[in-house]
Amino acid sequence: MNHEIVESFAQMVREKGIDKDILVGIVEDIFGMMVRKKYGPDAKFDVVVNMDKGDIEIYLERQVVEEVVDPMTQIDRKEALRKTGEELEIGEDCVEIVPLASFGRRLVVSAKQNLNQRIKEIEREAIYNEYTASLGEIVVGEIYQIRKGKGEILVIHNKNELILPRSEQIYKERYKKGDTIRAVVKEVRKGAGNPIVIISRTDPQFLIRLFEIEIPEIYDGIIEIKGIAREPGDRAKIAVLSHDDRIDAVGACVGMKGVRIHAIVRELNNENIDVINYTDDPVTFITRALAPSKLKEIQLNKEEKKATITVAADQVSLAIGKNGQNVRLASRLTKFDIQLIKEGGEEEEYDMDLSEFREELGDVLFHKFFDEEYETVRDVLDTPREEIIASLGIEKEKADEIYAMLKKGLEEAEIEDSEEAGGEVAAAKGTKESPAEETKAESAASETTSDAESTETPEDEKKES
Repeated sequence: MNHEIVESFAQMVREKGIDKDILVGIVEDIFGMMVRKKYGPDAKFDVVVNMDKGDIEIYLERQVVEEVVDPMTQIDRKEALRKTGEELEIGEDCVEIVPLASFGRRLVVSAKQNLNQRIKEIEREAIYNEYTASLGEIVVGEIYQIRKGKGEILVIHNKNELILPRSEQIYKERYKKGDTIRAVVKEVRKGAGNPIVIISRTDPQFLIRLFEIEIPEIYDGIIEIKGIAREPGDRAKIAVLSHDDRIDAVGACVGMKGVRIHAIVRELNNENIDVINYTDDPVTFITRALAPSKLKEIQLNKEEKKATITVAADQVSLAIGKNGQNVRLASRLTKFDIQLIKEGGEEEEYDMDLSEFREELGDVLFHKFFDEEYETVRDVLDTPREEIIASLGIEKEKADEIYAMLKKGLEEAEIEDSEEAGGEVAAAKGTKESPAEETKAESAASETTSDAESTETPEDEKKES
């Protein structure tokens, strides 16, 4: 019986990867509990587990007395002789081996349940510690289930279940069971069962780790990633700095004929990546971040972290980008609130009637704005948020949501109007641009590296080598 029990414990060590010494300690505790239940809390005993020999021995120690008062801690000379085969004197200790069968089925079953519970707790703690130590690191697993309702994807990694929620998936990607997937460990939290491990493909840390994998100079610390702004699946801007004057940061990240950056782009389902050289000069940094558009003038308010930028009329759409993406990512990368103004002054600043957003705001909120004499989108955006919160009686989170919605809507409408105006001008001049040419131009613009000064051509790379 002893051998069977120890063999089952040894199998747990092999299958579950539990440390042998830890398991021995658990077994000693469990059997010690059995001894105390049978012989009382004052019982003196010793549990010896030998994994190599496959043996468990329980030694019970009782004092030899003339007349037994407490049979749990005392034994008479006659009984001691029967148990040990030795004639012991009064006052000596009698040490006997207690067979497991003497504990009865109920105690053995209880011990087995306690043991299983303790082992599960150790497994959970081991999983939690393993993935907590891997936070921010990339793991490679296999998709084994896709939950259509929630949109979650369950991934198996080292026999553990990881969760890729819908919010952490790149919206363009389509997954199927059996696919191999790479993601970064974003969060680990304890639950009722095993720890819940959340992985992500949209977190900026995933992009950083991909750069470290594909670009040895970043992994070695020669090139440092100073900032990153990303809209997963569409576009990302990443600022890099070289600590070695002989190495061009952007050139190293892009690689010969773009081979390095293309490997990352493929992993991210053709997400456009703009790599720019970092600089402490905010004017230069903002200029690079807003490329490929050409800027006329930049006025900075360093204390409030605001930048007012004058852009030629034909460069506005390029500076703003599709759905405001270019200026939005540039703002996040540079940590400046960027406001674009068409060349000619602020009086030409694009605006819209607030009634255009009545459906998005809702009737109640729209009438509140109307009562406070807010007529246009600019009226709202140019008003400090604290004033809006106080006058309308709304929460800060709601105010932030309104500002973001109005700003995005204004930028999208401005781009549409600008494109329509450009089409009218082209028609008036008798010129016509085919849809294929427009698509080609837009693609070329989105793939242009954000730092024109540091973009390498194959000829430049040959000169450097």
